[in-house]
Amino acid sequence: MKYHKIMSKVGNNPITIDDDAKVSLADKTIEISGSEGSIKISLPNFLLAQIKDGTLFLERKKETKKVRSLHGLFRSLINNAIIGVSKPWEKKLEISGTGYGVKLVGDDLEIKVGFSHPIIFKSSEGIKLKTEGNRKIIISGANKQLVGEVANKIRSIKKPDSYKGKGIKYVGEVLRIKPGKKAKTEEE
Repeated sequence: MKYHKIMSKVGNNPITIDDDAKVSLADKTIEISGSEGSIKISLPNFLLAQIKDGTLFLERKKETKKVRSLHGLFRSLINNAIIGVSKPWEKKLEISGTGYGVKLVGDDLEIKVGFSHPIIFKSSEGIKLKTEGNRKIIISGANKQLVGEVANKIRSIKKPDSYKGKGIKYVGEVLRIKPGKKAKTEEE
């Protein structure tokens, strides 16, 4: 019985370049710029990039497993950058708990989550922080990876409690709330 290797063909898909995005190739560096900012991606030696008729193609020089997987990775990174420079990536967080809240002070966030003092979260380059009311935080930017990292750092300030759900969580995140002692004694 023969086993066929099932590999993703993501890297072979062409990348369409939006009208809002400008892509330029210089040596092994792809620079993508648009209304939301610019991103530079350095390609490894085993990948070649070509632009033809508003689409970008990535080709690989070798056929090893590592090269094939990195081919798909770099294709996804470039595609995410092209999307991000025209329409920014966004992550939304919400704060739940009595007395908890957030407000924007300049470009930084002041987060109150039950500590003795408010936490000041400094904004980083390429990231825009906004608040909706005093319970929601919106993180946006052109770089998808950076937006996710910043959202995770903010969430890690006070992760949701497993008993009451108090803390910072992603909008739409489903929490598993554990029953407390009271619930256990009622069952017996």
